[in-house]
Amino acid sequence: MKIKGINRTLHLLLMFLLAFSFFQLNGQVTKIMGKVIDGSNGQPVPFANVFFNGTTIGVTSDFDGNYSIETKKPSDTLVASYMGYYTMEKKISKNKFQVVDFILKPKNFNLAEVVVLAGENPADILLRKIISHKDKNSKDRLDYYQYEIYNKMEVDANNITEKFKNRKLLKPFKFIFENIDTSTINGKTYLPIFLSESLSDYYFRKSPHSEKEIIKAAQTSGVENESVVQFLGNMFQQYNFYDNYIKLFQKNFICPISNSGLVSYKYYLIDSSFIGDKWCYKLMFKPKRKQELTFTGHMWVADTSFAIKSFEVHIADDANINYINDLVLRQEFELIDGKYWMVVKDEGIGDFNPIENSKVILGFFGRKTTTYKDFVFNTPKEKKFYSTPANVIVAENAYKKKEEYWDKARHDSLSKDELTIYHMVDTIKNLPAFRTIADVVKTVVTGYYRVDKFEFGPYGSLVSFNAVEGARFRVGGRTTAKFNDHIRLNGHLAYGTLDKKVKYGVGLLYLANQNPRRAFGINYRYDVEQLGSSPNALREDFFLTAVFRRNPADKLSMTSELILNYEHEWFNGFINKMSMIRKEIIPLGGAKIEVYDSQGEVDELPLITTTEIRFDLRFAYNEKFLLRDFNRRSLGTRYPIVMASYSLGIPDFMGGDFSYHKMELGARYWFNVFNVGWSKVVVSGGKIWGTLPYPILKLHAGNETFVFDEYSYNLMNYFEFVSDEYVNFFYTHHFDGFFLNHIPLMRKLKWREVAFFHGVVGTLSDANKAYNKLPAITHTLEKPYMEVGAGIENIFKIIRIDGIWRLSHLNNERINRFAIFVSLSFAF
Repeated sequence: MKIKGINRTLHLLLMFLLAFSFFQLNGQVTKIMGKVIDGSNGQPVPFANVFFNGTTIGVTSDFDGNYSIETKKPSDTLVASYMGYYTMEKKISKNKFQVVDFILKPKNFNLAEVVVLAGENPADILLRKIISHKDKNSKDRLDYYQYEIYNKMEVDANNITEKFKNRKLLKPFKFIFENIDTSTINGKTYLPIFLSESLSDYYFRKSPHSEKEIIKAAQTSGVENESVVQFLGNMFQQYNFYDNYIKLFQKNFICPISNSGLVSYKYYLIDSSFIGDKWCYKLMFKPKRKQELTFTGHMWVADTSFAIKSFEVHIADDANINYINDLVLRQEFELIDGKYWMVVKDEGIGDFNPIENSKVILGFFGRKTTTYKDFVFNTPKEKKFYSTPANVIVAENAYKKKEEYWDKARHDSLSKDELTIYHMVDTIKNLPAFRTIADVVKTVVTGYYRVDKFEFGPYGSLVSFNAVEGARFRVGGRTTAKFNDHIRLNGHLAYGTLDKKVKYGVGLLYLANQNPRRAFGINYRYDVEQLGSSPNALREDFFLTAVFRRNPADKLSMTSELILNYEHEWFNGFINKMSMIRKEIIPLGGAKIEVYDSQGEVDELPLITTTEIRFDLRFAYNEKFLLRDFNRRSLGTRYPIVMASYSLGIPDFMGGDFSYHKMELGARYWFNVFNVGWSKVVVSGGKIWGTLPYPILKLHAGNETFVFDEYSYNLMNYFEFVSDEYVNFFYTHHFDGFFLNHIPLMRKLKWREVAFFHGVVGTLSDANKAYNKLPAITHTLEKPYMEVGAGIENIFKIIRIDGIWRLSHLNNERINRFAIFVSLSFAF
């Protein structure tokens, strides 16, 4: 065993030695950044030309005089020049990072008298030409196209200080700091820690709209997860520079060539030159106002066609966005087949940090480079080709490609840093210290503590308190994919010190297929439940729930529930779920379920038993998911989400006492409102046919905590309103600082405004009014219930505080007409 360990160590050492020997011979990069300054007054010199002497490699300084340049083919002299100044040269060191500033000396000369006539800025004229030709130059005009994509993503840790490197926790990882480099984005040191590559074929059809991507090959440093690999493709990262808005981090950034660009940007025509065989104009731009979601940068525009040849943009320094120090986007376009302008190279670099502009808090760079080739236009496939259930398909052997394959398939070779990552990550993963740190992080993020094939949790529910159970103790857990990658078992046990009852639950999930999703589940639960709460509500057994309650938790019910269900995703975004549900409801804490019998006498029901068959439908066109083992998390869609459900109550089957029909329809949609933030609308309505006890009718979602719930009526109490026919309406608008950005202190804090309206109207049929003796706290909704709220979000980046006013039913007992709510949210 010792010999094997020694051989493995020698093998790793040999790989590193060979890799670093290769680095010395190939891929050396010269990186330079600096500033061009006016020697007479210390002001920056924008638009100065900075280039390597004797080459065509160069850049232009930005509006603040800053520049950065990196190349594998430098000369030994860097030159800065600008009209009206003496040209300046400086010797540089090749194959290293350095900061080189230029202080230019102005020339003294006399100008002849000139007459300046008022007229339109030439840059604005050029922009109007670009806008008028957008429809001709955008790829969106094409009916069909396809191409091959090579996509490369890298993550680098930055702000690597000496203090950070010397931490005791990092002693086992000392060797990795030999790979530190410096970025020309902002001069930060960084350490490459993650790399992924993918090769795919992409297909587009305009009408009916369809996109499909087949990932032929993929490799990542230490990750083999189909969901992650899907994100390596192209469809999860697309934007079109010809659109009026560029959507980044769920926010609408105003594109520099937006139809309304002149409202938001100032433009400068600074250069013209041949790029290849195309005569092009260089246009620079910057925002007119502070803290709007805009860019600074430049673009090259082809003469005659007025198509974009290339661009580079940075998000505005003061944009109201979290966690991002800088973001750079670049694209290069080529005229394919003499008539189609297509992107051939797409780059993005982001500098992310919990505290913006921090020089000491560990952050990271995210880098993406995508290249495109082998274009085919207006050659459609058969209709069935575009009709597959998933629009991103990972080939079965995508993970198994050999290095020889990658050497031939890559559109470009890997750099020194990129070659290092694969070797480094494999080594780190096997260190015990890394596994310990990884386990702690997973526990905090997921709420479960994993031990090989089983994970315990959620730990936030180990101890909680309520008025019915007193102190509640709970233990539970579930199996992991190491136990079985198709079967998950789960269960829990709970005990209350006040009611002295044991509660429990068990379940099984069989995941036949993850994408598209096909799953069968069976669950049994005997436990307390808060009827009339929203699916988004704070868990009753969460340990902090008792701290935030508005009223005592004395409306809980004991439920015994058996659920069998099957989920079937027909194609991406369209899923059906069929369930059989048997449920018993037993009132607790002195509550009663009372009805009138045929003689008009009051009859108390000790429990209610229902058996129903339920059909659910959900359609979310082009919805994206993050897949993880047995679960998946929706990343949303820019299209409306439509939901429908139908339930059939079956009497005399498995003890069911009632016959009924339930139908509910709903839609949810979020959309950007130009640059004034974004809105979310949720509308739903339903009807129940049958004469039923009120707990089986629609108990509208209340909230008796001070934690804001966007899908409930936050000043409505549990059991306060019941209906058998109803319509819900929720509208929220996030202004993203549109007003507060005009106040200097608020602009610095980056606080953001939010406002909303929640309302519901409903009725209760005469039959159900005659059958039910409603509790004194329960009312009908012939008069709508309404509440409005206004709040501030993004306090310390994660806190939201809302003030909510109740507008109707103000005379009901034990209500709050106004209250302050708090919640946590993580958003860019």
